[in-house]
Amino acid sequence: QVQLVESGGGLVQAGGSLRLSCAASGLTFSIYTMGWFRQAPGKEREFVAAVSWSGGSTYYADSVKGRFTISRDNAKNTVYLHMNSLKPDDTAVYYCAAPRRAFSNVVTSVDGMDYWGKGTLVTVSS
Repeated sequence: QVQLVESGGGLVQAGGSLRLSCAASGLTFSIYTMGWFRQAPGKEREFVAAVSWSGGSTYYADSVKGRFTISRDNAKNTVYLHMNSLKPDDTAVYYCAAPRRAFSNVVTSVDGMDYWGKGTLVTVSS
């Protein structure tokens, strides 16, 4: 059974930084593309960042490009989201996700992901 468990969320002032972690189990982590998504109150879930199974490719939503960095540590079965220069608009529940198929191309759509964590709340105050 695949489990994705996010951590690292919290309250931070605008301009601050946070690092989110997602610990994966129940799958051979090193051969799965991983992604981060977020959902703000009253809005649809949206793509934030993704990293290929090899770690060689990363993709970002335009809204976070240059401020967020996704990385993975296959030895720890963990994917990270480093968030800098946070803005109030970044306030959301952040979800880690993975597709069902191994060795897949990077997925940037909600519908393309099959496994989801329960999320971690990030609140950015102005």
